[in-house]
Amino acid sequence: MDSQHDSPTIGVGMVGYAFMGRAHSHAWRTVACAFDLPRRPVMAALAGRERAALEEAARRQLWAATDTDWRALIARPDVQLVDICTPGSSHAEIAIAALEAGKHVLCEKPLANTVEEAEAMAAAAAEASRRGVRSMVGFSYRRTPALALARRLIADGRLGSLRHVRAQYLQDWIVDPEFPLVWRLQREHAGSGALGDLGAHIVDLAQYLVGEPLTGVSALTETFVRERPLPAASSGLAAVADGTAPRGPVTVDDAALFTGRFPGGAIASFEATRVAAGRKNALRIEINGDRGSIAFDLERLNELDFHDHTEASETAGFRRILVTEPDHPYLEGWWPPGHGLGYDHTFVHQVRDLLWAIDEGRDPEPSFADGLRVQRVLAAVEHSAANGSAWTPVVHESAAQGDPPPASGTDAPSSGTDARSSGTDDPVAVAP
Repeated sequence: MDSQHDSPTIGVGMVGYAFMGRAHSHAWRTVACAFDLPRRPVMAALAGRERAALEEAARRQLWAATDTDWRALIARPDVQLVDICTPGSSHAEIAIAALEAGKHVLCEKPLANTVEEAEAMAAAAAEASRRGVRSMVGFSYRRTPALALARRLIADGRLGSLRHVRAQYLQDWIVDPEFPLVWRLQREHAGSGALGDLGAHIVDLAQYLVGEPLTGVSALTETFVRERPLPAASSGLAAVADGTAPRGPVTVDDAALFTGRFPGGAIASFEATRVAAGRKNALRIEINGDRGSIAFDLERLNELDFHDHTEASETAGFRRILVTEPDHPYLEGWWPPGHGLGYDHTFVHQVRDLLWAIDEGRDPEPSFADGLRVQRVLAAVEHSAANGSAWTPVVHESAAQGDPPPASGTDAPSSGTDARSSGTDDPVAVAP
């Protein structure tokens, strides 16, 4: 119990403090100011490798204590929840250790760098869940109010049977061939490039909105700049290199293109790139059904375009919904209509939902099982691209944490009844 606020608390320990660490820190600082919570988060400790940078990050982000060993952070008695904001190569080790220690876990996306690691994490999460320990993977864009509203409309049948999904995530921060070789461009740390960094988001959003996992993909990937200068210093997405720096190999993709199918019959296309000159953070998704369509652009994140195809033709067409009303998802905690939210608010909504799930004794979404479903798709994309864009089925085994429940108390939205063959009856076991 917190005597000052006269409310129960939960101690949070975070591992990692760069780009995602700043976003998560802001969420933990802010969430109790915006929403009623069952427990108030206390920012107990921050862990990182470099002592000076760690201390400065803790000072700026308002963490009470620091530790250069994440194992010591997990062992702290004042930490009940561990937030993982490190490169994907360390996710499995940290998350599994935290779950085995009885600590709730929030882990940034993608869940892991390989299917095998993701499977181990999902299994650990399932076992921990039986002990009342909860886990969530940080696909924060699900918490954008406009996309949560889109999910509601689809689940309520407003689009009818789903036919097409088109998703893009376009950035340009590595267009310059002299941009340094940061960890996100190295397979041993990141697992993949634009595919895992950006593609994971749009795969998760598509599966979340449609309500079912992809069953197969055909893909192309490309690395346009194959060597880059080694960085003199880097943090998050920022890095510097001098003109005489030696160069090293880029071991991940710069861009990925792939098509896919959903089991209900909808077809999908995906594009993820970090070399789309002029596109800073353009996440776009459009879904078409036989009764209507939705379209979303993250660069206009307070808006959702909706078309009702059952309307009379003289008034039919896309209309813009300004998603800032109090009865829209998450808006009860924020500003008067029309004032708008930003990128950072999605992280606040994420930790709000996690805290309520912990209090109510249920597994939050997206679960580690959801993260595993995404990881299987990413692995299938890489397998397809390495094999001449061959159609590659995605084999989703029974999820360790169970299938996600339908949204809004309804059956999951149908993507049609014309389920088509994948073109092969011989699923490929895929791994990156």
